Amino acid sequence: MNEYEMIQHPQIEGLSLFFDTVDYRTPHIHPEWELIWVMEGTLLVTTGAVRQSLAPGQMLLLNPRQPHEFHKKDQSATFLCLQCSDRLLPGLDRLEVDTVPPHTLLSRTDYAELERALFSLLECYLTRPPHFALSCSAQTGAILYQLLRVLPCRELSAADAAARERSNARLNRLMKYVDENFQSKILLSDFAAQEGVSMGYLSMFIKRTLNQTFQEYVTTVRFHYACRRILTQEKNLLDICNEAGFSDYRYFSKAFKQRTGGTPEEYRSQNGANKPVPAKIHHSLHSLERFYTREQSLCLLEQYRTLLHDA
Repeated sequence: MNEYEMIQHPQIEGLSLFFDTVDYRTPHIHPEWELIWVMEGTLLVTTGAVRQSLAPGQMLLLNPRQPHEFHKKDQSATFLCLQCSDRLLPGLDRLEVDTVPPHTLLSRTDYAELERALFSLLECYLTRPPHFALSCSAQTGAILYQLLRVLPCRELSAADAAARERSNARLNRLMKYVDENFQSKILLSDFAAQEGVSMGYLSMFIKRTLNQTFQEYVTTVRFHYACRRILTQEKNLLDICNEAGFSDYRYFSKAFKQRTGGTPEEYRSQNGANKPVPAKIHHSLHSLERFYTREQSLCLLEQYRTLLHDA
């Protein structure tokens, strides 16, 4: 949960724009507003009990401190990400929007204007003309204003905001607990005792916030750990199975079949063993994604802007 996105180009305090190519990113929380705009592939975004499928050209605005996760559908999904802190645009700290894709609410003309505004903002952010920080802040404010005009939103009470912080803190503790214990036998009852709550309450809390059971989440973490080991080590697959915390090889194979459509042996054959992970790829328990340098991002900007213009 405490991972930092390794973006290669400079950032303005409180504002980040970058392209990201994702296979998966497990549930995570951060304090910024986040606007996702898919360029290639199909991105599956899960927020609580809701999973949405974003096709190329579609966007989604995520609230600060809203747990969410990303998965590719078939091929890796590339999207433009805008992250904006409350410090940059004060007065939004208790505002909460419904995660509704803006294209369903905006006219075609207004949506095209939003797309042009995002490309203009990214170009300013990457090329850094005189006073670019001021210009980027102003453009970001205008983009969020356009979205907040149409998205259903509400202002949280102080009590609701505090409850959200407590929920997020518990979720962070849960994920840390899994990270520290997934390689051995791990029980929800132990974490419930640590939290001083009942198993029933905690089970409902996990299902509500992660849209999966505790055991499903643990299995996902074990699976990602095994994938990382298969790609970077020549270890025997049975050893990797045991090291990842799977109870037996049958369960290990089932996890791969459900997530990749094939066996661990087929995954190793298709992806290669003992190959170093390229430096620009971030592969961990919680994500497999590629970030881009400023120069690469400028090339992608022109590529996607041309595709949009020709569409």
